[in-house]
Amino acid sequence: MREPKIKSEYKEKVLDLRRVTRVVAGGKRFRFRATIIIGNEKGTVGVGIAKGADVAQSVNKAKADARKKLINVEIKNKTIPYEVKAKFSAAQVIIKPAKEGHGLKAGGAVRAVLLLAGVRDATAKCLGRTKNKLTNALATIEALKQLK
Repeated sequence: MREPKIKSEYKEKVLDLRRVTRVVAGGKRFRFRATIIIGNEKGTVGVGIAKGADVAQSVNKAKADARKKLINVEIKNKTIPYEVKAKFSAAQVIIKPAKEGHGLKAGGAVRAVLLLAGVRDATAKCLGRTKNKLTNALATIEALKQLK
């Protein structure tokens, strides 16, 4: 009899799933790339990226990658202590603190990262021209790393 699986304290969200191709002499080889965000909603968050032969494999590998890349975020009463701005590749993100009860005004990948980090009151904006979820999520992580 196997022991029961231990429930993880981290919540997870699949941000992006893509079928990527490698062109070889015989044709195209397909793989899947998964981007996953995990966080405990108490100030710890991580983004993981991995490729696999099928969706389930890539998601599991991405979860393991996200666990390796966890960062701690300083949170003061459900918001961030001060305004931060960061750039990653073509993505540029600005995150501003907000009063209690204001809510999280952010879109797409930035919102997902902030929610799983435990930020409930903040305003965020993607200033870069890219709409790529992966680079926007990584720019948000870079911004949150600046909080010390």
